[in-house]
Formats: sequence, structure tokens, C-alpha cells
Amino acid sequence: MKELVSILDGNTFLVSDNSGDIEPSLDFPTGLFSFDTRHLSTWLLTLDGERLHALSVDTAESFRTRFFLVPGEPTHYLDAKVSVIRSRAIGGSFVEELTLLNHSGEEMEFVVHLDMAADFADLFEIKHVRHKQGHTSATVGDDELRLTYRREGFHRETVISTSAPAHIEVSGMTYQIRVGPHGGWTTRLHVSTVVHGARGEDIRANLPRYGGSRNPDAIRAEHAELVARAPKLGCDCQPLAGAYRQSLHDLAALRYESITLGVRLVAAGLPWFMTLFGRDSIITSLQVVPFLPELIPPTLMMLAGLQGHRIDDFRDEEPGKILHELRYGETAGFEEQPHSPYYGSADSTPLFVILLDEYERWTGNDKLVRGLEAQARAALTWIDTYGDLLGTGYLWYQTRNPDTGLANQCWKDSWDAISYRDGRFPGFPRATCELQGYAYDAKVRGARLAREFWGDPAYADRLEREAAELKMRFNRDFWIPEREYYALALDADGQQVDALTSNIGHLLWSGIVDESRAGRIAEHLLGPRLFSGWGVRTLANDQGRYNPVGYHVGTVWPFDNSIIAWGLWRYGFRREAGQICDGMLAASRFFGGRLPEAFAGYERTLTDYPVEYPTACSPQAWSAGTPLLLLRVILGLEPQGDHLIIDPAVPEGMGRVELLDIPGRWGHVDALGRSRGPHEHPRGR
Repeated sequence: MKELVSILDGNTFLVSDNSGDIEPSLDFPTGLFSFDTRHLSTWLLTLDGERLHALSVDTAESFRTRFFLVPGEPTHYLDAKVSVIRSRAIGGSFVEELTLLNHSGEEMEFVVHLDMAADFADLFEIKHVRHKQGHTSATVGDDELRLTYRREGFHRETVISTSAPAHIEVSGMTYQIRVGPHGGWTTRLHVSTVVHGARGEDIRANLPRYGGSRNPDAIRAEHAELVARAPKLGCDCQPLAGAYRQSLHDLAALRYESITLGVRLVAAGLPWFMTLFGRDSIITSLQVVPFLPELIPPTLMMLAGLQGHRIDDFRDEEPGKILHELRYGETAGFEEQPHSPYYGSADSTPLFVILLDEYERWTGNDKLVRGLEAQARAALTWIDTYGDLLGTGYLWYQTRNPDTGLANQCWKDSWDAISYRDGRFPGFPRATCELQGYAYDAKVRGARLAREFWGDPAYADRLEREAAELKMRFNRDFWIPEREYYALALDADGQQVDALTSNIGHLLWSGIVDESRAGRIAEHLLGPRLFSGWGVRTLANDQGRYNPVGYHVGTVWPFDNSIIAWGLWRYGFRREAGQICDGMLAASRFFGGRLPEAFAGYERTLTDYPVEYPTACSPQAWSAGTPLLLLRVILGLEPQGDHLIIDPAVPEGMGRVELLDIPGRWGHVDALGRSRGPHEHPRGR
């Protein structure tokens, strides 16, 4: 697998090979991207016509990296008389400083050349190859190269300038240089990405933190500010400490400013998902709310502001529905893709209500709960109307847009994710089990909000009654008695889709599982068919479509495991919850503390390390949120009114775990792991 190096600042990011070069690719998003458009597709350095090879790559910070390079093949490095250092940083724009060092005792001449090009590909055009409909041009100035793309009102530019004299052509820049003995030469290249609006200005220019370019010191200070606001972790477990620290830095790096409202949001994941998602953004928020609650209101407000209000088959939009994905690129703008925004997820709507309630429980911010009452009510109404496609009291999905809409609209949204045990596919619509759990939880939480904040006890009573009926009906229709687990889904005929999957762990988190059956669910989750030793697989290894490197059919997803651990804790399975936490944290060591989107589902006994999934996003928001939620489970933190319940689920051998300065209602909290049993911490005054 080709080694790639990425740097990012929000949804502006750059992906290159390990020598810093970018070559045109329609297989993987290498290049410089901003707001879903590739502004550099070629950035290729040669010295006297030769490619350079990396001796070392410094990737200590998410927005900056440094490559130490030499010419020639690896076997000839000992004879290198010259080396090159590429120092680069990203912050709205992209800056690269090239330094050539002459290590010989004689003056030498060199030809340094950079091939440059921009194909202005939309991210969707990289996933699904299309021919560009617009016109690309290149203009040479005195010290710059301007690359332009126009398609009617869609206008993007890349402007590349240099600090050293160069011969500039439409295909790149060439430097003829002379360097004295043991001397050096440097040039600074600045690459601006321009997103033109209707009046010709960069539409990001008025965003509070953009301004065209952000220097590394400002970005570093911004990251440090977020990390400083998070609770302070003290523990004896180095993997936990490392994962917690890395997660905070990744969440800081993934923040970007929305063009729509100008608020700071967290992008879902590099490279494919550098934008707002309903499901991903909500689940990330649920993971981080005890630690970084200030990240939540912008997400809730943005999702509420873009809540569906009409029937739109192309976008899968319906009144009350929360969006799935918002894109800014060409294919969305010209409606070749429905992502402007797209509403093709059945779970983001109940999850919206769940997050609103969870946020208030941690922070006591009733102003937000009262302000979003209409949107929360609309979401709850959607569950019982448009969401119940067959009128059976369950939450179903089927796209209104068979051409470009998503077939599967649950979190496992790849085409082959939902199947019977023998590998056959059910028809549509489909009602997956975790959707019913989310709907149940949304009704329970919505009832609390209605009674305590909206002044509507009759509505609260109705929601509680509907939740109880849903729980009873679900435990009757989804339970498979002969296998003692819940079906993955119901098909359109009401028959059970009987695959054994990780989805049953989400049911524990939602609270829809009958108490008498919870123990058997815990046994399945930690049994050899689902649990790999590193984590719970998405699909059990004896099912028809199982594939340890299949996206949703056998891989291990960290976020999925964090929800499962939370669910196990909720039902009192502390040891099992700790086992999930232990496996995830052990895996994190092999990824430098940064858990990826997913990794392979191979049995832990086969390898001494978790096997990488080849195209996993990293960093990814809900994977970055995973160590935070695992820490919440380990410490057993749960808000109940004005009290914080502390009921630990610390894995054996983890030792001391303590968290200080938990934000929200409780002020300064010292929550120790194994050294204390369950107790309450009263609300701080």
C-alpha cells in the first residue's frame, strides 16, 4: 500500500506521497483540496531531471510537515552530494519552502523544477470518474502562475507565487541556480485556493477565521486553546493517555468554518468526508459532549437550520428530516449529485433529538432546548409519518432517488451492508434494528424535554406511551428465539433479516432491549463470532457475506465499538464494557494513538497488530471521539439531574484513571477509576 502523507486545516487539506509529490489520481484523493474541489492535482519536484526520495518525514503537527530528500535510488544515498528539505504548512492556503543544500566543497549548478497543474476535480469525480464540463486555463504572470476553472457561475482558481526568480510556464516553474560550497538556496512558494462567489469575491473572505491564509502559529494556538479547555486526564495507561491527547488534537484540526452560517463545525473525516454530516456529526457530538460541550451548539444549530421542509425526491428531503450530507463542490452545484444538502439517512433525525437532550443533561443549557423546540418536534413527527413508510410503527428507509440516492440509509450505508445470514439481500424498504432503538430513545428523551422545558405534559405522556409500545413490539418482532439475538432488520414483508451484526450493541445503548435478553446480547458481542480481540466486528465471521476487509461486512469500526461499550455499561455489564475499551486502546497504540475509520476484522491471535483497512479515513471525527467516549465508560460518568454518577468500568490492569475540570454543571470533579466504587458528585455551586 502506497504511503501517503496528509496535512489539514479544517476542510482544506493536502495529500501527497512520502516525498511530498502529488501526481494526478482518479483512484484516491491526492492533491490540495478546499471545499470539495481539488486545487492542485500535480506538484512534482525534480532536481536535474531526477525524482527525489525521502530519508525522513516529520509529521509532528497536523497542519505542517517536513520532508528530507535526496536524489537518486535508495542504494546510492551514501554518495549524495546534495539534499533538499521541503517544509510545508496549510492554513486556508498552502505554503512550501524549498531549501537545497550543497554538501560538496565546490560550487555547483542545479536545475530545480516543479510540475504544477490543477484539474479542479470534485471529490465525487474522483470516486466516480466523469469528464469535466467546464473550461480550464492557465495564465503566467511576473512571479506567479494562475490556474482557472469556469463552468457557468462556478468559478475556482489556484494562484501559485514564488519568492525566487523562476522561469514560469503554464506547466510549472524552473529555477536555474548556482550554490556555493556547503551553501544553500531557498524559495518560498505560496498557493492560494480561491472559491469565487457571484460577485467575483472569495466567498470565504468574510469568515471570521479565514482571511485567505492562517499562519502556523495562529493554528497552533487555536489547537492549544481547544486542548486546554478539555478536562485534564491523569492515568497510568499510556495508550489511553496517548489516544486522548491525539483525539483532542484531531478534533481541533478537523474544525472548519461553514460558508452557510459562518460557524465552526467538525468535518467528518479525511479525505472523503471533509464536510458536515448529520449522523457522523451527531455521534461525534455525543462522544465529546462531556469533554468539549462548546462544539455541540453550532452543530445542532446548523442541522436545525437546514432541516427538511418539503418533499424533494432528488434530495430525499422530507419535512422534519435532518440532513445526511452537505457538499460545496461542482457536482452538487449543478445537481449531478443531490448533496446540496442531501437527506438520505434514516437515523440522523432521531439522533438529533437524542443529542439535544444529552447536551442539556450535561450542560444545563435549557436556552438551546427551548430555542429548538419546533425543530425537535418536527423531527419526532417525521419518525411517525414519513419515517414509517409502511405504517407498521417502525422506522423504515427507501430512497426516493434510485439514480443517485443512497440505497442503504442506516450507518452501514454501503450497498452490501444489509443481508440475511446466508448472504442474500432483502428488498426495500428496510427497517434495521438500531433505527428502532434510536426512535425509542428519541421518544423517551423527547418526553423529558416536553415535560421539563416545553410545558407540554400531554405530549410527554403520549411520547412515553409510544416509546413503551415500540419497545414491546420490537422485542416481539425482531427477536430470533432459536438464535437468541435481534435480527439485523425486517424486510418489506415483515420477515426477519437474520444476520448477526454489531448493530445489536446499539440496541443496548438505546435502552430498547428487554432486561431479560441483555445478558445474551452481551455474550454475543464478546463471543468469538463477533469479537476479534481488538473489537467487535460489523458482521459475525460465520455469516454469508463476512469479509474481514469488507467495509461494513467484517471490519472493526472504533466508533461502533464506543457505542457498544456505552450500551454494555448502561445495562450493567462493566467487565464486558471494559473489555471493549481495552481492545480499542490496545489497537490505538499501533496507529500512533489515532484510531482510523475502520480496520480489518482478523482474529487478534493471527497478528500482533491490527491490520489496516486500505482506504480508511484518518483522522476521522467519530474515530477521534472514540477514546473520549471510552474514557467516559471507563470512569462510568452519567449525568442524573444535578448529580454526576460515577460508576467505573475500568479494565483489569489499567490502574489509576482520573479526570479533572469536567465542564458543564459540576465544576472541578476528581473522578477516580479503580480506587473508588460507585458514588455521586453533586452539582457544583
